[in-house]
Amino acid sequence: MLLSAGEEIGLATVYRVLSQFESAGLVTRHNFEEGRSVFERSSARHHDHMVCIESGTVVEFVNDEIEKLQRAVAAEHGYEIVDHNLVLFVRPIKD
Repeated sequence: MLLSAGEEIGLATVYRVLSQFESAGLVTRHNFEEGRSVFERSSARHHDHMVCIESGTVVEFVNDEIEKLQRAVAAEHGYEIVDHNLVLFVRPIKD
């Protein structure tokens, strides 16, 4: 948006501000691929991600059954989940 408005801004400035937003809890950084960070607004509701290995598209999803199953697996091993991050690497189904 800044570039289309004729404003000049360096990439280093963008990442510096994103890091400040991350420190303030405004955004969350994800490293889905090696050497590439994706930032999203911080959310109060937990969600997981699917990353398309062909296009790089990131899809957020919530699935209560997956969450329940993860808690059950942790409990079977004598643990409770404190936090977690689930990323599914996917590709389109080809007919």
